[in-house]
Amino acid sequence: MERECKGKMGKRTQYLLVLVVAAGMLPGLVKGQEKNNAAAGADLSSYDVKREVSLTGTVEAFNAAAQTAPRGAHVMLKTSSGVVDVHVGDARLLAASHFPIHSGDALRIIGEDVAYGHGTQFVARILQNGTHVLEVRSVRGIPLSYVAPRTAEPAKPQGSVL
Repeated sequence: MERECKGKMGKRTQYLLVLVVAAGMLPGLVKGQEKNNAAAGADLSSYDVKREVSLTGTVEAFNAAAQTAPRGAHVMLKTSSGVVDVHVGDARLLAASHFPIHSGDALRIIGEDVAYGHGTQFVARILQNGTHVLEVRSVRGIPLSYVAPRTAEPAKPQGSVL
C-alpha cells in the first residue's frame, strides 16, 4: 500500500512540475509576442514629448479607416513645407468626442515622427480645430482607446419566443 502511494505522489509531483515549468514559460512567450507586435507597428518606445513639433495646415483628405499600416484614422495635412500624412488614432474616439474632421479644416497638430517599418510616420498626440482640442495619444505615444459608454438601462432581450 505504501508503494502505491509513493507512485501516485510521484505522478502528482511530475504533474505539478510540468505546470510550474509551463507557467514559467508563459511570460517569455507573451514577451516574445509583444516584440513581434511592436515590430509590426510603430516603435512607440521612441516617442518622446521633448521632440514634439506643432504642424499647422489645411486638411486635404481624411480617411477614418486606413487599410494600410498604421491602421486607424489618417489626415493628409497640407502645410507650408508640403503634405504630411498624420496618424490621428481611432476614428471612434474622434466621433465620440464630437471632433469631426473635414477637407478644408484648419488644424494644429502636435506630435512627432516615429520610426515605422522602413521609414517614419508622423503620429498626432493633440489635435486642435479652432478652440476644440482633443488628446488622441498618451505622452508615451500610445494611442488612446475608444471605450463605449455604459448604458444605465439593462440590456433588453432580442428576438421573440418560439
